[in-house]
Amino acid sequence: MIISAVRSAATYVLISLYVLIVGPPGMLLALLFQWKSLLYELGHFGVRLGLLLSGIGFKIHGAERIPVDRAVVFCSNHQSNIDPPVLFRALHRRVHILYKQELDALPILARAFRLGGFIPVDRRNREAAMRSIERGAESIRAGNAFLIFPEGTRSRTDELLPFKKGGFIMAIKARAPIVPVAIRGGRAAMQRGSWLIKPVQTSVRVGTPIETAGMTLDQRDELIERVRAAIEALIRTDIAEGAAAVVTARS
Repeated sequence: MIISAVRSAATYVLISLYVLIVGPPGMLLALLFQWKSLLYELGHFGVRLGLLLSGIGFKIHGAERIPVDRAVVFCSNHQSNIDPPVLFRALHRRVHILYKQELDALPILARAFRLGGFIPVDRRNREAAMRSIERGAESIRAGNAFLIFPEGTRSRTDELLPFKKGGFIMAIKARAPIVPVAIRGGRAAMQRGSWLIKPVQTSVRVGTPIETAGMTLDQRDELIERVRAAIEALIRTDIAEGAAAVVTARS
């Protein structure tokens, strides 16, 4: 516990310093020279540093299923605050994210998010949320991949919470395939309401892409059910393989 506390404190301090020192000049260069890729490189370095300091690792299964020649929408379950940085590293070099507008309270990060093409969603304002969804669809049509967490908040168990529809509407509008993703292990690293980060190995499983081309908005509930079932299947597979690995290790 003491070691985890020290590592956690070091992670928060060093990442905060990294953002404060590297963020402003990085954003200035990105604005002056339209170097959006620079922001992603700085972001990946910062995330990699944070995961290394806190002792968070990941193993990805099924990465070969990720389409490499078109924009996609990654759709993942959500169990912990470490899920977004792990998936940012694991899934795509330049994945964009739909994020809660409340994060705009962090001025430097919020500015970097906007410059990087991340899109805030105000879930309390339906009209504003739909405008964000439309902007996301335009960005996907321009070739950008997105990551969404349709549960909207962290689940306390492996059972999925109800899915919100916005990200699925975005995918249908953009005619982009949805790639189901399941991440597990993060809850052991950082429980809800706790600042402490414990070193763990997380598991990321990628499912078969689900096409949306030809679908209409009236079919969004059908699409949600298909994606939900795919993520649930990935979670069950991860639980089963994890249990089998424990039995093998004990024997």
